[in-house]
Amino acid sequence: MPRYDEDDDLPDGVYHDDEWQTVPCRYCRAEIAEGTEQCPKCGNYQSGEDAPPERRSWFIIVVMLLALACALFWAVGN
Repeated sequence: MPRYDEDDDLPDGVYHDDEWQTVPCRYCRAEIAEGTEQCPKCGNYQSGEDAPPERRSWFIIVVMLLALACALFWAVGN
């Protein structure tokens, strides 16, 4: 395997980095190494298809309910 002195000499997408990059598990939020297929703590796979649904913000829900209330008020008022 060839040795590279500078990051500029490395092929695209390959970097000289001694530290492991970590990301939170999509399910249990434990720190796992980036690129890990399965969380060692909870055992869930980290694929995008299996990701838990994003939580809706309370702000969006309140705005939608207010818009619905305004529409109903307008419809009943006419």
